[in-house]
Amino acid sequence: MKLNMVAPRTGVEWVKLGLRTFFRQPLALAGLFFMYMTAVLVLSAIPVIGAIIGGMLVPAATLGLMAASAEASRGRFPMPSVLLSAFRAGRQRARAMLVLGAIYTTGSIIATGLATLIAGAPQASQAGQFDPAVLLALLFHAPLFLMFWHAPALVHWHGVSPAKSLFFSAVAVLRNFGAHFVFGLGWLLLFLATGSVFGLLGGVLGGPALAQAMMMPMALLLAAMFSCSIYFSFRDSFTGDDGSVPTEPGPAN
Repeated sequence: MKLNMVAPRTGVEWVKLGLRTFFRQPLALAGLFFMYMTAVLVLSAIPVIGAIIGGMLVPAATLGLMAASAEASRGRFPMPSVLLSAFRAGRQRARAMLVLGAIYTTGSIIATGLATLIAGAPQASQAGQFDPAVLLALLFHAPLFLMFWHAPALVHWHGVSPAKSLFFSAVAVLRNFGAHFVFGLGWLLLFLATGSVFGLLGGVLGGPALAQAMMMPMALLLAAMFSCSIYFSFRDSFTGDDGSVPTEPGPAN
């Protein structure tokens, strides 16, 4: 396995590839993303244990959506079973993914707890206001996002151990920080532009309530498109020793 250095402008390509891949199989990819979101909502309704199980499954679900993007990028129709890719690659790979899930859940609980301890529990803010507790929680989660950006894919496609995958993921994101910054900025601008367009449409057609009703499904579709683009950031950051991009789970290291 080799880490590739990419130019900052590659971040724009990741955004484009995510959009292009989504529109190759829009129904399948949107459906898979909504299946994941539905599972999250169902689990969140279960007190305490639901949130823990949901956190445990985040790495596996991330891998499933990345695998769906990989399938669509090769012209294939991703079936619902692709969401279970992490658990269909053998016991060792499934166990490693659950270890990642346990680490992610623990880290998220610690980050949220620290933010709550410092800034208090997040409050329902007035329109136009942003709760500093939410911002603090996001800041404390930032190291977690760095470590888990590539970790599920490294475990699945390169057979890297959970601990090493977290380290390699953080290193890859930091070494290619320019590309990831441009990538994040591109998606932020796309979300803001879409929100502005729907805000104007709502204002013309029927007011803020209509704009909000129109924006909700569009925001979910944009999130689905964003999830498609994550695969390409991994594909361009890591290759096999021979320079190839793995399409099947690799041997465990």
